[in-house]
Amino acid sequence: MKNELAIVLVSGGMDSCVTAAMANEHYRLACLHVNYGQRTEARELRAFHELAEFYRAEKRLVVSIEHLKVIGGSALTDASIPVPVVGSSESAIRNPQSAIPTTYVPFRNAHLLAIAVSWAEVIGAAKIYIGAVEEDSSGYPDCREVFYQAFNKVIETGTKPDTHAEIITPLIHMNKSAIVKKGRELGAPLHLTWSCYQNSERACGRCESCVLRLKGFSGAGIKDPIPYESGSEQLE
Repeated sequence: MKNELAIVLVSGGMDSCVTAAMANEHYRLACLHVNYGQRTEARELRAFHELAEFYRAEKRLVVSIEHLKVIGGSALTDASIPVPVVGSSESAIRNPQSAIPTTYVPFRNAHLLAIAVSWAEVIGAAKIYIGAVEEDSSGYPDCREVFYQAFNKVIETGTKPDTHAEIITPLIHMNKSAIVKKGRELGAPLHLTWSCYQNSERACGRCESCVLRLKGFSGAGIKDPIPYESGSEQLE
C-alpha cells in the first residue's frame, strides 16, 4: 500500500523516466515538468505526458519559467549559441579539462527544486525525486550530490514546520549503463523518452546528451528504442 506522495521531476529524458520508475515502487506519484525555453521544449513536454500517463500519476503540474530563455547563457536556450557535438572544444565528455559546457543552464536545477518544494508544501508530498547524475554527466555544478545536500538544508530552514519534503537523487552515483539496466529491470518505458538537445523528430546522435545515452545503451547491451539520424547508433 503506497500511502505517501512523492513529486518526481520528469523532464521526459531517460534519467527522469528511470527515477519515476524507482519512485513508483514506494510512492504515489505527482509528476512535475518545467518548460524553460529549451530548444526541444515541445518534444520533452510530449514525453512528460506520456510518462505520467504510463505511471498513472495522481497529479501533474506543468510550469513555464521562460525567463531562463530571456536570461540566456546556454546553448539549450539561446539559438545564437550552437549545441556542441562531442569532440568539440565546448564539449566536456571527451575533454574533461574543458570549462563547464555551454549546454549548462545557469542554476536551472535550483529553479526546478524551488517549484517542487512549493508544490510539496501544498500537496503534502514527502519526497522530491530528481534524476540528477554526477558520475557520468557533463560536469554541471547543479548535478553534484553536495548541491542536493545543501538544498535539503534550505528546505528544512525555509518551509513550514510541518513540511517534511526531502530531495531524493537515486541515480546520483550511477553511470548511464547502470541506469539503462535499472530501467530495464523495472520495466521503465524508455521508448517514450527523449534526450536529444537539438532535434525533436529523430535524435541527432552527436550532441553530448545523445552520445552519453547511446553509450549507456551500448554498455548495457541493449538497443536504444528511439529513432536517430542515419548512422548515429554506431557512434562510439
